[in-house]
Amino acid sequence: MSQVFTLCLVSAILILSFSSLGESAVVRGDSKSDQTQGVAQALFMKGPDASNFFKRRSRRSPKYYAELQAEQQVKRAHSERLREFNEEQLDEYEIFAEEERDEQNERTRERNEQYREFHYDGLQPRYYWFH
Repeated sequence: MSQVFTLCLVSAILILSFSSLGESAVVRGDSKSDQTQGVAQALFMKGPDASNFFKRRSRRSPKYYAELQAEQQVKRAHSERLREFNEEQLDEYEIFAEEERDEQNERTRERNEQYREFHYDGLQPRYYWFH
């Protein structure tokens, strides 16, 4: 692990040292190179400008309106998906609970019927069986 880190560190130092040599080795004196340099200046930014170009904003600055809108849209889409998922789960649970209640009621009804048939003593009406 330390070998990999050392290798990366050495390569970074070499790249930085050669990049500074390359800038100092530019030959200026040709008129054609001045024209191309003017075009290059129009096309390319300086280093600090380029680094600032990609910085969105500082941490303490307010967000842009479009950024706020995009965040709100993402939050709304997420909450909508979550609501739909919860509704599906609730529907599945209600169906499951209803089936369980029906099965339980059927088992209870069958057990009561068997109990009444076994304990029927001939009295009319049949609801006197539990006395």
